[in-house]
Amino acid sequence: MPVEEFVAGWISGALGLVLGHPFDTVKVRLQTQTTYRGIVDCMVKIYRHESLLGFFKGMSFPIASIAVVNSVLFGVYSNTLLLLTATSHQERRAQPPSYMHIFLAGCTGGFLQAYCLAPFDLIKVRLQNQTEPVAQPGSPPPQYQGPVHCAASIFREEGYRGLFRGAWALMLRDTPTMGIYFITYEGLCHQYTPEGQNPSSATVLVAGGFAGIASWVAATPLDVIKSRMQMDGLRRRVYQGVLDCMVSSVRQEGLGVFFRGVTINSARAFPVNAVTFLSYEYLLRWWG
Repeated sequence: MPVEEFVAGWISGALGLVLGHPFDTVKVRLQTQTTYRGIVDCMVKIYRHESLLGFFKGMSFPIASIAVVNSVLFGVYSNTLLLLTATSHQERRAQPPSYMHIFLAGCTGGFLQAYCLAPFDLIKVRLQNQTEPVAQPGSPPPQYQGPVHCAASIFREEGYRGLFRGAWALMLRDTPTMGIYFITYEGLCHQYTPEGQNPSSATVLVAGGFAGIASWVAATPLDVIKSRMQMDGLRRRVYQGVLDCMVSSVRQEGLGVFFRGVTINSARAFPVNAVTFLSYEYLLRWWG
């Protein structure tokens, strides 16, 4: 089984993560806390209270782990297409796969990515939700001292299952939306690339950016539920499951709760996924 897709996915995932993490921190805060009036208010309060470093909370762990998870997404997607169509990445430009095959391969990659991602994403969200300022001499330390301490604390206080809190919502989010993600990307590349040729850098950037926006608009409702499920249990259990979380959130905050963070998600999605796909495509061409 080709490994280039896994390696290219790892590198492109790391680049996308560094670019998008500050936006992700703002998104998580908006989805799980009610103390902010909007995106700008959230950004200003993070900067004033926690300095610039506040936007990068929880990044040290994902930069290795989530990049690896991204390699699972791209590697499984490409190799699933190889099984379905018997064509390599380069051959698919001359023999484009059907949209059904692209969607199935994307859903497969999204499902397996979510399974691998769940514990890492939980730790990232818990760290991002720590609002304590940068530690000063004599000030009380934050609940979690870092990603390893966070993982150990969750395991000790909530058990092994605690590390997979929100995993069902994550799988429900990623399985169909990764199908949408790759269909949008491949469809736009095919539409604006002469037959049999590789897409230009501009085409890859635009297609990747719009693929990111399309998938995140579709993913945001379950992303909100996923984030709330992950924070549930930090002090006391509030939700009995995914459906209970959805019903409780709507009762308390209305249907608009499902779109909390959609603007920041979309703003982050375009540059992050444009860079991710551009680096992925060029790495595969370089190795090809």
